[in-house]
Amino acid sequence: MFGKVTGTAAIALALATVPAFAEIKIGSIVELSGPGAAAGTNFRDGVKMGFEEINAAGGVLGEPVDVEEYDSQTDPQVSRAMVQKAIDDGVYVITGTVFSSSTVVNMLVAKQAGIPQFTGSEAPSITAMNNPFIFRTAFGSQKGVPKLVRYMTEEMGVKKVAVVWANTEFGKGGHTAFVEEAAKAGVEIVADIPTEQAQNDFSADVVQLKGVEADAVFVYLTEEESARFLREARKQGITQPLVGETTLIGNKVIELAGEAANGAMGHVGLTPNADIAAMTEMVARFTDAYRYTPDHNAIKGYTAAYAIKCVTEMIGSADSAAFAEKMHGLTITAAECPGILMDVSWDDTGEMSRESFFVEVEDGKQVVKAVLPPN
Repeated sequence: MFGKVTGTAAIALALATVPAFAEIKIGSIVELSGPGAAAGTNFRDGVKMGFEEINAAGGVLGEPVDVEEYDSQTDPQVSRAMVQKAIDDGVYVITGTVFSSSTVVNMLVAKQAGIPQFTGSEAPSITAMNNPFIFRTAFGSQKGVPKLVRYMTEEMGVKKVAVVWANTEFGKGGHTAFVEEAAKAGVEIVADIPTEQAQNDFSADVVQLKGVEADAVFVYLTEEESARFLREARKQGITQPLVGETTLIGNKVIELAGEAANGAMGHVGLTPNADIAAMTEMVARFTDAYRYTPDHNAIKGYTAAYAIKCVTEMIGSADSAAFAEKMHGLTITAAECPGILMDVSWDDTGEMSRESFFVEVEDGKQVVKAVLPPN
């Protein structure tokens, strides 16, 4: 468990200058259009369902929660403007964005205003910027990748690996974390292939992979690019295990890639197929409400809604700065806050820790192969 932090100068300043809001208003700022729409829509729907349930049960501190939605258009500068608009509209807490390239830009606006922000982004840099108002909804790649590399070496016997990654803020963070962990584990990188955001054609990249001897291919792309890559890899007959983080084997990728997703494997912080009763029930309600199976982004958004509810009730008022201060060094258990689904802790940087999973896609579904402990 992380140690309790008493606060920072930034929080103290915000406590003095940011008043509690008379009404509870949440700003949902996500990628509803552009290349991040698949991830953003999932996250938005998770937040939406969480607060619909919360309101149906009496709201927060007896008050209904108003969720205002803003489309970042998967554009960092648009996302920055939307964060400012949400702040001008009087939001208490922000949820989003999902894409790291947007969050590293817009989080500075929320920080300046003293507004807590639950991000779905996983780039390591986000919690390394001394921002006391940023909090993860899933841990960054610098915490997930070590779990993955350990499984690859100890359980799969991987000694040589090829790497395919997105040349974006998100991809650079995952690439750096993987290369560093591979070096520590004595794994040789035999190919290192950067790709671009929204890339459509992966044929040349796959041809390059076929020319190297690797025990596995580590793939770190966003959802839509992962689906395109998987289809091309299967088309060209790649036989090595394709291993990645959540964005390789999430439910949206499985939907987009079809049969090409079968056999892909990787580490996920959250999965709708976890053997957790609360998770199973949430997935069933979500599928019934939205007519699709939620991926990890939807679960991130849903648990963010319940974290906001539970922490607000701990502090007893909708006070943004007091909320941020309470979050540092906080552990929330599923027993005390069932909507959080799994026990979770945040440290003084806003990074989180909890159990996670190694899964393989079989017959179009994530199958959990191992439960990995918190780190």
